[in-house]
Amino acid sequence: MEKVLRLCPAFKDYIWGGERLKTSYGKKTDLSPCAESWELSYHPDGLTKTVDGKALCDLLTESDLGENAKAFPFFPMLIKFIDARDNLSVQVHPSDDYALANENSFGKTEMWHILEAEEGAGIYLGFKKDVSKEEFEDAIAKNRLTELLNFYPVKAGETYFIPSGTLHAIGRGCLICEIQQNSNLTYRVYDYGRVGKDGKPRELHVEKALKVTNRSAFSPKAVAKETPDGTVIGCNKYFHVLSRKVAGKVELDADPHSFRCLTVVDGSGKIGSENAAKGDSFFLSAGASTTLEGNFTMIVSSVRKYYVGIDLGGTFIKGGIVDDLGNLLVCNKIPTKAEKGSDGVANNIASLALSLIDNLGLTKNDVSGIGIGVPGMIDSAHGEVTYSNNLGWNHFKISDEIERITGLPVKIANDANVAALGESKFGGGKGFEHVVMITLGTGVGGGIIIGGKLFEGNLGAGAELGHMVIREGGEICTCGRRGCFEAYSSATALIRDTKRAMEAHKDSKMWEVGSLDAVDGRTAFAYLDSDPYAKEVVDGYIHSLGFALTNIANIFRPQVILIGGGICAEGKRLTDPLQKIVDRDIFGGDKGPSVPIRKATLANRAGILGAAALLMD
Repeated sequence: MEKVLRLCPAFKDYIWGGERLKTSYGKKTDLSPCAESWELSYHPDGLTKTVDGKALCDLLTESDLGENAKAFPFFPMLIKFIDARDNLSVQVHPSDDYALANENSFGKTEMWHILEAEEGAGIYLGFKKDVSKEEFEDAIAKNRLTELLNFYPVKAGETYFIPSGTLHAIGRGCLICEIQQNSNLTYRVYDYGRVGKDGKPRELHVEKALKVTNRSAFSPKAVAKETPDGTVIGCNKYFHVLSRKVAGKVELDADPHSFRCLTVVDGSGKIGSENAAKGDSFFLSAGASTTLEGNFTMIVSSVRKYYVGIDLGGTFIKGGIVDDLGNLLVCNKIPTKAEKGSDGVANNIASLALSLIDNLGLTKNDVSGIGIGVPGMIDSAHGEVTYSNNLGWNHFKISDEIERITGLPVKIANDANVAALGESKFGGGKGFEHVVMITLGTGVGGGIIIGGKLFEGNLGAGAELGHMVIREGGEICTCGRRGCFEAYSSATALIRDTKRAMEAHKDSKMWEVGSLDAVDGRTAFAYLDSDPYAKEVVDGYIHSLGFALTNIANIFRPQVILIGGGICAEGKRLTDPLQKIVDRDIFGGDKGPSVPIRKATLANRAGILGAAALLMD
């Protein structure tokens, strides 16, 4: 098929519709009114077609849809334009569970992106307060249901997410782009006493609505997260929606996991070789890229997977929701409170994970699982923390406990390994199969990626690169041995050597920091160009670090070695001399493949993204 496929929508002439889709959005139809334009639809009630008249559903292959869509037994979404000249009925859509059990259909969750709104236009969405079944029935019987509902005045550019079970109605004067589950199942509750084209009152579905409506107070959740591909304005497992502005000419990179529907909502230009104007929609297959040119705004709809990533530290638990492209959509942190013991910390992790899911407007059914990076020796195959000195844990099956609390699958790994996985998949190592990451902090952490997979060693106890000896009989290490990599290349070691140089040389400019207590890992680098004693400290530090990195390069011959931790902020002042050492001393010299030394790029996001990535294979 063509890389960019123009879509020809199906139209609906519901009695509340207007004519703006024809006059302002370029829709060609004899129907009047033109209430809805189904831009992307596999639903038999209104199939989208191609310009040659073929049904889109008969043309596309599984490969076109992408692997994320394969998770569903049906095409997951339906995209519409809706022009409300008059108020739509107050209605509710059932959940999947109810619809499958009672209607042989899936339910419907949807979102509305407001494109136009006349003065005073608004929507009804959910109850103002908790309502009993009896209050609900009484309001329906007395035609005063709207008195119980939230009314939100709306304006162009706003987005509202409507979970299944939420009473709602689009008010007159609104023109919206609706992205929804692939369902046409609606329970009409209140219709303002209107009659249909046959002159009879339109059917209500009160009994069913009473069974499926969420009667709790409703508060809308708005999403507006900037990503490299646009602003996320709505998400769940059925649809992931971006708003993207195009100004000039740019490349739209391939999405390896999902198709995309590109719906132009303002302006004009070109998508690939196709002219694109307000109201046009195009289908782009999974794995396909194209060119965007002009000045226009488009809605980009795809199918994403979502994961919870947790970075467990001794002081804080950091967490976030990550999509399968590595976008961190929401994040937060809470105190670890290790003094509460293993069960207390597990409860804190579970609480954070569930709150992140709720804050993004997702449900547990939208999330694939929880990944956790844990300090210590980890048996990842069995979800067990074998030993963690920082947390005081021995043989704690943390995965089982958090799965019990949340009902979600859990995977764990050592926190340094997890950070390496995050950098490999989404950061400085993206695009490489073989990556080693060294984190220079209080200690020296290591992570090894071989063939795109995390190497953990026997029972997850491997990859302790910081504890290889680089100087026999050298400085004492926290592990009890002497001469370890960590004892020479950690930030702790750099601070120790800086203090020693200052104590030995009272004329050192490094004393300008005030006292030994003010020394940190940046001090020697700060005086590198003005103090020979600082230069001696830095040169010694880089020599030891380069010695260790050459060993790592010789053993693994990775495609790249990444340097993380606070010291990597020195950038090329650190990586350039390290590169010279490795290039000079690596086995075989220039006869073998080079090993670039680069700065890690994800900073404090690496742990969250890497934890989420544990679930992505």
